[in-house]
Amino acid sequence: MPPADGYGTLNGDDSSRDVSAGEVSNNESDALLGKRAVVASWEGFRQYMLDDIDRRWADLLLLLSYVITGLLDSSAVFIWGSFVSMQTGNTVYLGLGLVEPTKGTRWIRSMTSIGFFCFGSFCFSRFHRYFSPKRRWVLLASFTTQLLLVVTAGIIVVVDSGSDSDLRWEVLVPLALVAFQSSGQAVTSRALGYNSLTSVVLTSIYCDLFSDPLLMAGIMRNPERNRRAAAPLLLLAGAIFGGMWAHSAVGLAGALWTAAGLKFTIMLAFLLWRKDPKTTQT
Repeated sequence: MPPADGYGTLNGDDSSRDVSAGEVSNNESDALLGKRAVVASWEGFRQYMLDDIDRRWADLLLLLSYVITGLLDSSAVFIWGSFVSMQTGNTVYLGLGLVEPTKGTRWIRSMTSIGFFCFGSFCFSRFHRYFSPKRRWVLLASFTTQLLLVVTAGIIVVVDSGSDSDLRWEVLVPLALVAFQSSGQAVTSRALGYNSLTSVVLTSIYCDLFSDPLLMAGIMRNPERNRRAAAPLLLLAGAIFGGMWAHSAVGLAGALWTAAGLKFTIMLAFLLWRKDPKTTQT
């Protein structure tokens, strides 16, 4: 029988209406489930970022920071004449410069590095302390900041005019940026509870290493000795590569880009690092 109302249904037949209503209901249910899945995924990610990381084996990331220190300090001393991480040498340069301040400008660059390293220590330490030292997003934010500062310094070095002035902004600004970010590595060692692995001091490590009564113990019996032995070797390796970059056509920029790559590696490691099983953040 042909349709009575011209719309493909017989009068009084609501079967198509029921089907349509069922389809709308299913669509609404699917949309609701999709929204819940998105919310659940976001909450899971938020919880993941709020977790404290497990400090076990995190000393390996701090030891990698010694390579960065060696890279940056060796190339910076060769190109700029001052350190960007190890402030003991800069303090000596500053003292020598204050004796005869008109004989050179190295003491000004060293003073700049010291000042921004101290300012960075002030900022990074309060950031970690306020938001929780070992929280995943806090560590990621710290190293993201360090990475961006190194990249900015690298860009400035690339576009450097190369004039004869040792106090041009293309020297002082990247010097200050790299010194500021170097303090972040030292603060991270405190945040993770490895106070000896500051990545900017070796003298105390040499002393503690060779004063250790278990200096000759087996490799599995003295992990603290292992860390102290690895730190200067890794810094030395970084210094060698930094010197190679400084003597090459790429120059200081090569060391900065390499350091940026290592910073990114540490960031990725913190992102994927297992959480501390002893704490739960809600």
